[in-house]
Amino acid sequence: MNQKKRLAIFDRLAEAIPHPTTELQYSTPFELLIAVVLSAQATDKGVNKATAKLFPIANTPQDILALGLEGLKKYIQTINLYNNKAANIIKLCRQLLDNHAGQVPQTREELEALPGVGRKTASVILNTAFGQNAIAVDTHIFRVSNRTGIAPGKNVREVENKLEKWVPEKHRKDIHHLLILHGRYTCIARKPKCPGCVIEDLCEYKEKTSDLSGSEMVTPFAGNSPRLAKS
Repeated sequence: MNQKKRLAIFDRLAEAIPHPTTELQYSTPFELLIAVVLSAQATDKGVNKATAKLFPIANTPQDILALGLEGLKKYIQTINLYNNKAANIIKLCRQLLDNHAGQVPQTREELEALPGVGRKTASVILNTAFGQNAIAVDTHIFRVSNRTGIAPGKNVREVENKLEKWVPEKHRKDIHHLLILHGRYTCIARKPKCPGCVIEDLCEYKEKTSDLSGSEMVTPFAGNSPRLAKS
């Protein structure tokens, strides 16, 4: 794929989704950090259901430590791998209090030093909480990047490096959520909704679907209605 076609794809996605954002519900950088840690191998919907009960009770490192490990588990036990996540969150909260005065750090190195926080989670926090041009490659972005041809790669770091190289500055801040939402609602894993896709004519996927059923409508997200399908 040439760069002219890539730029056209980025522009169309930005037009179709004018206010891209995370579907995780949060009100502070700390709440987002906890939600992202919980979201590994879990759905945003499931995380939001758990944090809707947790955050009114405990939404600071001090509050979560006051709950204790077993107390925290009661709020997140519906989430996959909750035992390991609870242990990491307790350690993470202690580290935030000991090393960062209870605040979420704003550098990749400091974030990745926190228990349960890897490169992808750090990138989400840098981008979504602090507005930095970080690109976190999750399963949706990895699939869309390879399937469409905009940034093919054998692993997430290779895809990330290509996106960093090819995404223009004007789309750097939003490309993370643009690609996630496109992958979640249109370029879905099993049967992408190619007939209703705004980049169908630009995408280089060789096995495009032709079934029109279900391709006209897109589920609203986070209070917004992304216009991902052709009008």
